[in-house]
Amino acid sequence: MNSLADNDHRYLWHPFTQMKDWMAEEPIVIASADGAVLRDTEGREYLDGNSSIWTNLHGHRHPKITAALKAQLDQIAHSSFLGLSNAPAIELAERLSKLTNLDRVFYSDDGSTAMEVAIKMALQYWQHRGQRQRTKFLAFAGAYHGDTLGAVSVGGIDLFHAAFKPLLFDVIRVSQVSELPQGDDVAAVVIEPLIQGAAGMKLWPRGMLRELREWCDKTGALLIADEVMTGFGRTGTMFACEQEGVRPDLMALAKGLTGGYLPLAATVTTAEIFNAFLGEYAEFKTFFHGHSYTGNQLGCAAALASLQAFEDERVLERLSVRSAQLSAGLAQNSTLAQVWNTRQCGFIGAVEIGPYPLEAKMGIKVCTEMRKRGVLTRPIGNVIVLMPPYCVTPEQLNRMTTALYDSIRAVCS
Repeated sequence: MNSLADNDHRYLWHPFTQMKDWMAEEPIVIASADGAVLRDTEGREYLDGNSSIWTNLHGHRHPKITAALKAQLDQIAHSSFLGLSNAPAIELAERLSKLTNLDRVFYSDDGSTAMEVAIKMALQYWQHRGQRQRTKFLAFAGAYHGDTLGAVSVGGIDLFHAAFKPLLFDVIRVSQVSELPQGDDVAAVVIEPLIQGAAGMKLWPRGMLRELREWCDKTGALLIADEVMTGFGRTGTMFACEQEGVRPDLMALAKGLTGGYLPLAATVTTAEIFNAFLGEYAEFKTFFHGHSYTGNQLGCAAALASLQAFEDERVLERLSVRSAQLSAGLAQNSTLAQVWNTRQCGFIGAVEIGPYPLEAKMGIKVCTEMRKRGVLTRPIGNVIVLMPPYCVTPEQLNRMTTALYDSIRAVCS
């Protein structure tokens, strides 16, 4: 009988993974988890150093989220959102509207689809407003907004996106606000507020987001904030846009929305945009977009429980203390000659080593060494990311930063 590892190698295709390398190594097969700890089928324990790809906020098997899901399962798991509604989706929409200071919530499945919704809403909005010349989208160099084709179009990382160029629509790409063009043909500008994730956790200059909001106000273009990674406390506030007093026209939410339990996304927008889609049936102003699992009851129940945990456990207050500890832990890496740069935004930490050619796989090697020390995370090229669950203890966080320091010394010296 084949083992799980054998069958993984035989049948699976993993995302963002060179499968030739993967099949040459023993896979880690996760079997259980608790808090910030993951356990594999061999009984080995690891600290979850990237919150299971930036999704798990409060820790694995959080009692309130687990209880909420069990209670929802006793009612119903899913019913269509086309022509029907449900209580968890309604309650969550109200919570999200109040938290974001936006008016309407459109559900989808993940960050990519939340961005697809925002892009399509922006384009159709201008059609309904009689400004059909507004068809251009502006995005920033190094951007990453997801893997569906609209999201890829506004992405700006050639390693991920270049192969699909024949399928994409044209986008005006800039590096800073001063490069934005003038004119009345721009539908929207898309940005990851405060920090670009897949670009290597690159920080925007302070005030840049506010400057972008002012440019949009001046030109009439819509502002789409991709808060898929930055939302729900990661940057130190519930949403990154809050730190510069910016209210976007559309905001994409996913990843941490359900506390890392289930795929659920939301595109939140203004009453002005929503109202542009209202009309008689025969006008066909309807937003013709949807997903089979839109407004899924289980996902919405998990999200409601996650938001309640923020209040009950005073998460944002605790994060300020943990962020200071993370900062101190990252600082020790700056003493290493192999460290090019250290960066932090809230409870997001990054250490860049090098310069090394991407082909050398030095970031991967450091993360492999960290795994030997009981910490799991993934690199972005030569950037090693630490983004722990909010439940991480001081001792666990110290183990993470120490493992990173020791692993860089072991691999790069």
